[in-house]
Amino acid sequence: MPMITIQNYINGTFVNPVLDKWMDNFNPSNGEVYGKIPDSSKEDIEQAIQAAQKAFPAWSNTTLEERSKVLSKIADLIDEKLDFLATAESEDNGKPISLAKTIDIPRASSNFRFFANAITQFSTESHESTGLNAINFTLRKPIGIVGCISPWNLPLYLFSWKIAPALAAGNCVIAKPSEVTPRTAYLLGEICSQAGLPPGVLNIVHGYGHTAGQAIIEHPQIKAISFTGGTKTGEQIARTAAPLFKKLSLELGGKNPNLIFTDCDYEKMLDTTIKSSFSNQGQICLCGSRIFVEKTIYDKFKKDFVEKVKQLKVGPPSQNDTIVGALVSNPHLKKVLSYIQDAPNQGATILCGGKTVSVPGHENGYYLEPTVIEVKTNQCQLNQEEIFGPVVTIMPFDTEEEALHMANEVRYGLSATVWTNDLNRTMRLSHALEVGIIWVNTWLLRDLRTPFGGMKDSGVGREGGWDALRFFTEPKNVCIKWK
Repeated sequence: MPMITIQNYINGTFVNPVLDKWMDNFNPSNGEVYGKIPDSSKEDIEQAIQAAQKAFPAWSNTTLEERSKVLSKIADLIDEKLDFLATAESEDNGKPISLAKTIDIPRASSNFRFFANAITQFSTESHESTGLNAINFTLRKPIGIVGCISPWNLPLYLFSWKIAPALAAGNCVIAKPSEVTPRTAYLLGEICSQAGLPPGVLNIVHGYGHTAGQAIIEHPQIKAISFTGGTKTGEQIARTAAPLFKKLSLELGGKNPNLIFTDCDYEKMLDTTIKSSFSNQGQICLCGSRIFVEKTIYDKFKKDFVEKVKQLKVGPPSQNDTIVGALVSNPHLKKVLSYIQDAPNQGATILCGGKTVSVPGHENGYYLEPTVIEVKTNQCQLNQEEIFGPVVTIMPFDTEEEALHMANEVRYGLSATVWTNDLNRTMRLSHALEVGIIWVNTWLLRDLRTPFGGMKDSGVGREGGWDALRFFTEPKNVCIKWK
């Protein structure tokens, strides 16, 4: 395929980085460089800031109906370009094209369409002080210029999840996608221009986190930061942004428990657990990477689960029957492999997988067998650290109390999955699990109106629905006293 040059999208046009510095863009399926992307600097961020400052007065005063119309048009164009965007996402990220076509790109469209509608229903509040001849009403005003930084695992999906509510609320955005997967963010700039989004309202700057990303975080004109990514990076962002009194929304790592009880719908649980373990090569912050199974069905589950995992096809992302595609990069593949290779030192047993895969015609791609590891203790590194690959651990438990203790016994608190048909147990665990999202007898079933985010080291704040629109606005209370 021809080499692809990606540019920054600033003030409604595509431009080269100011310092003319570039980096390679790799295709994970074959390990080859297939393009170059900007290695942007603070000069590029400054250029974007200036464009956003000029655009903000008009955009923030645009009627809700007009903003809604533009965002809806963006959603329509994403739908029209489904196949093209899915192919680009697959080539850039290594995920199966079937996954990009059914999940990633449709969800990006849904994000824009949801917030296009939500902003027309987002109301202010009023409180009448009866007997005091006074009324308070609270305005919700756009913040100004906001920074949105998104990860590589669900590139357009999570990029749009931040940008759509920020734009709907009347802000101008400086956005940085992951430098590992920049292509669909680049294509989104083209779509936004076609949809009639005014120049400067959305600016997309490519580059490394420690340069372009850091310039976004520390710029005094950027009043809020929405970030999804690793916990260590989130810590760095908080250290920089907190003294500057910026609003922060940090969606960070996860080490999510999957609690399986004897009274579950076994076949449904088994099929869903395959998906919750290995979808997107396990590179989803919501994957259930720690599987705890009630001892009465543990041996049966272990046998059946391993058999199903061995049947998963590892192959080129471009083939529709591929279930497990390529990992996103060679450094990430090496990181995941290091955890697997250290498993015996932790007293753990690799039940299946654990080896790289040579795919005919794609021998230099970043492929790894889906891996199941039996652990003896929840305190081992495999159960305490986020691996973020096609690797899950399994372990038995005796009682509900033991399962709950192990589920909460990590620094993270993003999500949990519970498989049971006992309503009382469902309610007990829903109250006691230290996570922001709980799925009972399902996984990754999302309603965009609901709050999304985690506890503990999994982040700060919530995204989605009114929570997102509240984050991207400033409340201003007005109190009027009358005679």
